[in-house]
Amino acid sequence: VKTKQPEKVMMITECSMADNVASETPGVDFIRPCNLCPHMKRITLGKILDTLVEMKDEVVVDPAIADKARTAVERMINLKI
Repeated sequence: VKTKQPEKVMMITECSMADNVASETPGVDFIRPCNLCPHMKRITLGKILDTLVEMKDEVVVDPAIADKARTAVERMINLKI
């Protein structure tokens, strides 16, 4: 969003994440339904760093489920709004 500076962006994520990105990119119109997830608040930059450095807490997703999720995300990306 910072690099391409589109006029309008649909952001489907947890509320505070959308707020952070929107505050860093004035002039971009964000469509952002506010979704609250109690688990998102447990994620910190320190925990992300630990996971990447130590290569731990791998999440394995069944390929069939991953394919369905990929299809859903591709449909969202291709929405013409």
